[in-house]
Amino acid sequence: MSEPVRSFTTTVPTWAPYVTPVELAKASPEQLAAMKVTPSNKGVSPYILTLAHDPESLEVRSPLFNLIMYGKDGLSPAERELGALSASIVNRCIYCAAVHSSRFIGLTKRNDIVDTIFADERDAKLESRQQALFAFATKLSTMPVEAGAEDAQALVDAGLSELEQFDLVLSAAIFGWANRLMHTLGEPVTRSSLLQLRLKR
Repeated sequence: MSEPVRSFTTTVPTWAPYVTPVELAKASPEQLAAMKVTPSNKGVSPYILTLAHDPESLEVRSPLFNLIMYGKDGLSPAERELGALSASIVNRCIYCAAVHSSRFIGLTKRNDIVDTIFADERDAKLESRQQALFAFATKLSTMPVEAGAEDAQALVDAGLSELEQFDLVLSAAIFGWANRLMHTLGEPVTRSSLLQLRLKR
C-alpha cells in the first residue's frame, strides 16, 4: 500500500488518485477539449486526467485558474503563490503546499519564509507586508471565515492596492476549492511507495 505524505514539504510528492483517471487515448472530444490537448501537448497530469471525468467543470476550471494565478496586473506572482500557500496550510493540503511553496521560493529565493510558515503554520511571524497577506489569506480560508475589517485594513496599511487585494482574495479562494478537490479525489504519496504499488500491480 502506498504511504501518504503527512508533513508539509517543499519536495513535491506524487499525487495518487483514488479513481482511475481518464485514459488519454480513449478520451472523448469533450474531454480532450477540456484538457486542452493538442498534437504537441500530450503531457497531461493524473490530476487533470481525473478532473476530465467532468469535462464541463474542467473546461471552466482551467481558464479561471490560469487567469487568477497568472494574470499580468495586480498582485505579483510570488504573492499569489503566498495566497495559495496560505490557504493550503489551513486546509492541510500537502500536495498544494509543496507545489506553491516551491514556486514561491523559485520566484523570491526566500526559503526562510516558507520554513517559518511550515514550522509555525498559522502562528508564523513574517515581515509586515507578507504578514498582512498571510494573515488575511489564512483567515479567509477558515470556516466560518475569520477575516474581518481589521484584516482588510492591514492590507491597505501594507500598501496593497484594491486590485492586489482582490487578487489575494481570488488566489486564496480558488485554493479553498482546489485543496478540497485534491483531498476528495486522491492523496500525496512518496514516489518510492507509488513505485512499489505499481510493481505489485
